[in-house]
Amino acid sequence: MSSSKELNIKADQLAVRIDLPASKSISNRALILDALSYSPYDIENLSDCDDTKVLVNALDSNDTTFDVGAAGTSMRFLTAFLSKTVGEWIITGSERMKQRPIKLLVDSLNNLGANIEYIEKEGFPPLRIFGSALTGGKIHLSGNVSSQYLSALMMIGPFMQKGLKIMLEGEVISMPYINMTRQMMLEYGVKVGFEDNVVTIEPQDYQPIPYRVESDWSAASYWYEIMSLVGKGGVYLGGLSEDSYQGDSIVADMFIDLGVNTAYLSDGILLTPNNKVIERLEYDFANQPDLAQTFVVTCCLKEIPFEFSGLQSLKIKETDRIAALINELRKLGYVLNEPGEGLLAWEDERCEPDEKLSIATYDDHRMAMAFAPVALVRPVTIENPEVVSKSYPGFWEDFGKIK
Repeated sequence: MSSSKELNIKADQLAVRIDLPASKSISNRALILDALSYSPYDIENLSDCDDTKVLVNALDSNDTTFDVGAAGTSMRFLTAFLSKTVGEWIITGSERMKQRPIKLLVDSLNNLGANIEYIEKEGFPPLRIFGSALTGGKIHLSGNVSSQYLSALMMIGPFMQKGLKIMLEGEVISMPYINMTRQMMLEYGVKVGFEDNVVTIEPQDYQPIPYRVESDWSAASYWYEIMSLVGKGGVYLGGLSEDSYQGDSIVADMFIDLGVNTAYLSDGILLTPNNKVIERLEYDFANQPDLAQTFVVTCCLKEIPFEFSGLQSLKIKETDRIAALINELRKLGYVLNEPGEGLLAWEDERCEPDEKLSIATYDDHRMAMAFAPVALVRPVTIENPEVVSKSYPGFWEDFGKIK
């Protein structure tokens, strides 16, 4: 990819209505649960993002080799799904995907009776999977591993001959995503025990149900950022509700301190300014890592010093998001630092900004969307803008509604 998008927006106030994309996290779980329950129903309001399309195509395919590209969720969910599906399978992805570790998930599955081999580098995709019935049993996992590993294991747990018991050790991160998986499994008729950091799933059967996916709170975060920067008018976001499975729905509470109020309506939410000003922000993003880029960029543009923790998983996302944020915000004149592992801070340290600003997106959709609102402050070029298709294909069309 070599395209770019030049942005320069003067907005005195906002007056836009946005129909957000469906939740990628819920869509991908619903697809796996639909397949596991042999459901005859079509999932309503399924996300049309790249990650979900990859999973749809794989589940509908008669092939034995699957290329998931840059879709991390699909890589993890399919690895578990194929391990209990009789046959010989190969799953691969982009060059970046081949650098993203999957050893913890593969080791866990092999310990539960799966037969998975590495085709190239030990601990990384591509994988060869010999699918068969899984024995199941008890495994130990660190609580700070990706919630996608846990969700992948949980969803196939009911098919294991001895059931599944996951002993989570240490601090458990990304709990909202674990709870999302647990609640969705319950909707499909499977009970999941969770007590004292132990996940327990007995052998049982999924029940097919009609399912409708709610809109994406992660996508909403960029509109909170935009409202915070403009500070006048209103933004209506359709398809969101206060009673949400998505952990990122906490963005509504978090942005109160950054000048945005949320009103919950019958079919969506309304964002309005509250003119609140704070001197500093500290927050632990362990449970909402996908919101980190939004808040880092917002705080810098509003000149609010911050220290954010719980960012360990950002280093193994689509790119090393910590390094990417440090690099690109330096171009804007902000010098960020890492006080320690999983930490990112800005203490009002400045440098000379680039005269002509061009933001690299590192094949990362959230870099593109988090930095797009910079255009409200100064002209900016977003490199490879098409990366937004990973989670929010209509983002640029929606962003163009700002006048």
